[in-house]
Amino acid sequence: MNRQEFRALCLSRPLLLDGATGTELMKRGLPAGVCPELWAVEHPAELGAIAAAYGASGSDIVYACTFGGNRAKLEEFGLADRLVEINSRAVQIARASLRDTGALIAGDLAPTGKLIEPYGDFAFAAAVEIFREQASALLAAGADLIVVETMLDIQEARAALIAVREIAPAAPVMVSLTFGDNGQTLTGTDPVTALITLQALGADAFGCNCSVGPEMMTAWLRALKPYSTIPLFAKPNAGQPRVVNGKTVFPMDAAAFAAHFPALVAAGANLVGGCCGSSPEHLAAAATAIKNLSVAPPPRRAVNAVTSMRGTVFIGKDAPFAAIGERINPTGKKKLAAELREGKLTIARQFALEQTQNGAALLDVNMGAAGVDEKHLLTAATKILSTLTPCPLCLDTANPDAMAAALRLYPGRALLNSVSAEAARLEKMLPLAQKYGAMVIVLPVTDGGVPETLDERKTVALKIIDAAVRAGLSRDDLVIDGVVMTASSAADAPRVTADFVEWCARDLQMATTAGVSNVSFGLPAREQLNLAFLGLLISRGLSAALINPAVAAMMDLAAATDALLNRDKNFARYLRRFAAPNNNAPIGATNNEKSPREKVYDCVIDGDDAAITGALQQALATETAQDLVDRALLPAINQVGDWFEKKIYFLPQLMLSAAALSAGFKFLEPLLTKSVEATAAKKIIMATVKGDIHDIGKNIVCLLLRNYGFDVWDLGKDVTAAAIVETALREKITVVGLSALMTTTMTEMPQVIAYARAHGGEHLQFMVGGAAVDETFAAEIGAYYAADAVAAVKLARRLADLSR
Repeated sequence: MNRQEFRALCLSRPLLLDGATGTELMKRGLPAGVCPELWAVEHPAELGAIAAAYGASGSDIVYACTFGGNRAKLEEFGLADRLVEINSRAVQIARASLRDTGALIAGDLAPTGKLIEPYGDFAFAAAVEIFREQASALLAAGADLIVVETMLDIQEARAALIAVREIAPAAPVMVSLTFGDNGQTLTGTDPVTALITLQALGADAFGCNCSVGPEMMTAWLRALKPYSTIPLFAKPNAGQPRVVNGKTVFPMDAAAFAAHFPALVAAGANLVGGCCGSSPEHLAAAATAIKNLSVAPPPRRAVNAVTSMRGTVFIGKDAPFAAIGERINPTGKKKLAAELREGKLTIARQFALEQTQNGAALLDVNMGAAGVDEKHLLTAATKILSTLTPCPLCLDTANPDAMAAALRLYPGRALLNSVSAEAARLEKMLPLAQKYGAMVIVLPVTDGGVPETLDERKTVALKIIDAAVRAGLSRDDLVIDGVVMTASSAADAPRVTADFVEWCARDLQMATTAGVSNVSFGLPAREQLNLAFLGLLISRGLSAALINPAVAAMMDLAAATDALLNRDKNFARYLRRFAAPNNNAPIGATNNEKSPREKVYDCVIDGDDAAITGALQQALATETAQDLVDRALLPAINQVGDWFEKKIYFLPQLMLSAAALSAGFKFLEPLLTKSVEATAAKKIIMATVKGDIHDIGKNIVCLLLRNYGFDVWDLGKDVTAAAIVETALREKITVVGLSALMTTTMTEMPQVIAYARAHGGEHLQFMVGGAAVDETFAAEIGAYYAADAVAAVKLARRLADLSR
């Protein structure tokens, strides 16, 4: 099956996916602690019976049992050398069991268990290679399509999708992420942002699976549908799991589960199925519920938006004006250029934070200084800035190699700046934009320079647009640059630019941008000219502009103009700017007037582990190490934790701040007093329970606990109850943290607590967390619940104090 055939099938009627595999394997004898994928292929009758049951229930697509079949997961069991065998056999068993049903087989790619750069330490290239290897085996074995599922972060989903696209451009790929009940992934990505990023990157269907039930997924589908260019799908859990008599039980029976499926389809799903707690009986009931329904096609051919990990910015049409922060560009900035030649990005970080604080919607990132390795610097800047700020990035380079490296790593949908009519730029940049799903700034410039007249500029712009469409892009993927020339050298140039912007917006119905400050070069009172020109261009249809957002008058003008042009619904942005200034913004602008202690505080707030040592050295001239811990480091990380709980900060920022805090503590450690060391001596055990080899969440909690001064005994993953309890008793540790990702392993948590009660551990305090766990479950088993890493630290501190 190719991509076109898959799309046609998805639009013909509601397609039924399968349900849970892990719980079905457990019913058929899968023991705890073994590799499920190996056990399944070594018991082909049991695995085949599950696939056949889903086929008989009416499933149109059945996932092969390869969820943990990537190299990173198989290595946990010493099975990496059997990767091809295990994946191939799983596809073959599914094929043999479904031969008479006509069901399609989806090769299943799932998380590696690694935190991938830019916010983790596992190389993005290594992640792509892991997925490339597994996908190759699945497709060679005869899988009809690939599904990338249960992804906890957008970057790992990107890695898997890129891997498949590079080995099999024609293969259909479905991608689903897991969103919590807060509507975000582990790393802070919302469903609409994920959809826009992944459909631009080449996904053939986008969806959500696991973690929540059908009611919440219905709401997400309603939000997703208006922005979809591809079919949508949903695989909800059969409600929130509970443990009854030592077994995981889901509250929704087949009838109750299936009753939600018409609403899922009505909300926009083209494909529906089940995740944890669903069985062939659930899917049979769902098949009946959707039998006579029709599906809605995707309403869009393209979406004029760019994304970061944590948000989306729409450009053009009726969207508000988008200020593109222009400061991260060494042109005319001697200090920045000198620092870039030294391979440093301190000033770039500062500019990013300041521009975000001042209201930039996007950040232009240009590393084109003389004497630098532009590819290395642009990639490094992309890695740092994409975690530091919620603003999408506008990657600004004429170097195709640098652009390719930055686009590949960027965890969102970037804006490519830019493509001109010069033959080399057309030939090399447009394919990069198409491959990585970027929006593109169209710069109507030829090999001969900037067209002077309006008609010449129109001709060049249309040439570039036609080339972009031939390369696979849509007009909604493009933003046309008005090309601003200085008024002092060509008096008619501002009028030509304004007329050109109006033609693009009115006649072509396309988004536009401009580098506004060019107009005033060489003239006095530049700010007044820039302000007047910005107002003129916005009135002509300008969608975005490269400006300095620190110039409040320009940002004020843009906000007021948006309100008057009805691009600001109910004056919401206008009122936020003028009636209720945002005193809650977490990103603090740095300046030379701050005290040394305040600079230390800012290093933690901004996650600047490179600068914190220097800041501490300066501060130690007037304060003790303990004062800096008590009055800068700990208050800063507490503020970060508060913002994390309020969803002002997200996991990438939390981890950056934790890394800065760790660097600060490491530097101060030789100078700290014994009382501080005693405070840091609180002990805690952390472990992922037996049978579960997923430990991303546990590792994040461990990192944060250590930065708060805990002595963390990390026992790893797949840890037995005996090992956990015996370690606690032997080392006299009273607080134990347990983690489980899967509903099939959460039942091990009460077993650990029961073992402790039976073996002299009645005094032990347990806290639990994980995707399948909630406060009700924790209370039922006699434990405390931590919803996230910050909550775990607060709970651990309280429990440690109670135990003293």
